[in-house]
Amino acid sequence: MRLPFVETNYISATASFEKSNGAILGCPYDGSASFRPGARFGPSAIRRASWGIETFSPYFQRDLSRCSIHDMGDLELPLGEKKISLGLIRNGLGKILSEKKFPILLGGDHLITLPIIEEMLTVYPRLHLVQIDAHTDLREDYLGEPLSHSTVMRKVVDHLGEGRLFQIGIRAGTEEEFKLARKMKSIVSLEASPLSSMIKRLKNQPVYITFDLDAIDPGLMPGVGTPEPGGLTFPEFIFLMKKLQALHVVGFDIVELTPDYDPTQVSSVTASVILREMILAFCLENI
Repeated sequence: MRLPFVETNYISATASFEKSNGAILGCPYDGSASFRPGARFGPSAIRRASWGIETFSPYFQRDLSRCSIHDMGDLELPLGEKKISLGLIRNGLGKILSEKKFPILLGGDHLITLPIIEEMLTVYPRLHLVQIDAHTDLREDYLGEPLSHSTVMRKVVDHLGEGRLFQIGIRAGTEEEFKLARKMKSIVSLEASPLSSMIKRLKNQPVYITFDLDAIDPGLMPGVGTPEPGGLTFPEFIFLMKKLQALHVVGFDIVELTPDYDPTQVSSVTASVILREMILAFCLENI
């Protein structure tokens, strides 16, 4: 009797690197987690969960079989070595960009977005960032540490410059962070007018999307490092992705899944579906 074999790659991401249009790279780093660690297990959990979902999206009426995606697996990162790990993430992304592949990065905690943006700017100097997140992540430091998932957007703004960060889903942060966000006018609500204004402003600009899964309401997504009540519903997520399709999206990451805090595996399955929808929303449109 021949038993079925379940592969370890993300579902349908079976193209060779040479023949692919997009590449998935796992960045299993959670050395800056400030509440619940374990996001380094996120990429593998997303892959495992993908073998229980369909390749077809009824929301976009598209199938992953139409995409030519290669799954590179996970980087091997040295635990406890923050700067070395961030450098390895940047180098891994550099290989993807040097071969002109669409980058799809899986975290890991949100600090991975810092080396990603640093490397993306070498190819797209006019890069703009859409951050979908519960938290502002605009602290100057976290308990004296300047490199943290709590400070990552503050560091990113240092590279991008003000006016190129757009934050959606924000509902937590310090008073100082919200003052800075108001000064930068970075927070965008899901209401029609602000969202349309953002889309108009970003038209024809290269856009990178960073998706922190705690943007989703913890009733649906409890397996995250820092859950925050009041987040997006899944239909709101789909609505947002359809709006962002109007933009020139040049890559994205999905971060902060901590699968061990959700024994039901619903968080991992939801994250896997979110990855499917984002691939189908952006990889077909912008390569």
